[in-house]
Amino acid sequence: MKSLYEEMNGSYVSFGDIRIPTLVSVDTNYEIGFWGQRHKEYLKENHRAVYYKLLTSGKLNSSLHNIDVKAEEQYDLLVKQLADSQGITEQLKAENQMLWV
Repeated sequence: MKSLYEEMNGSYVSFGDIRIPTLVSVDTNYEIGFWGQRHKEYLKENHRAVYYKLLTSGKLNSSLHNIDVKAEEQYDLLVKQLADSQGITEQLKAENQMLWV
């Protein structure tokens, strides 16, 4: 009979009669920024099952990295759209800083 961990593609390391789950993440090389950290806290507080599923499957960091990248792109797009709608340009910033502020 498979354990829940094995059904989620988890693996074990055996030491004699003892089996210990391998919980080491394979995708730890991603840098997680502001938005990824916020999403991680949100998952921990509100969606623990999803958080632990991603953590035990080794996909948490890559998922957080993807969310962080998408959120940063969306943020940059919104800032650009707001600047365009308000008529803010680099020339305005250079010529009249008080008007820009």
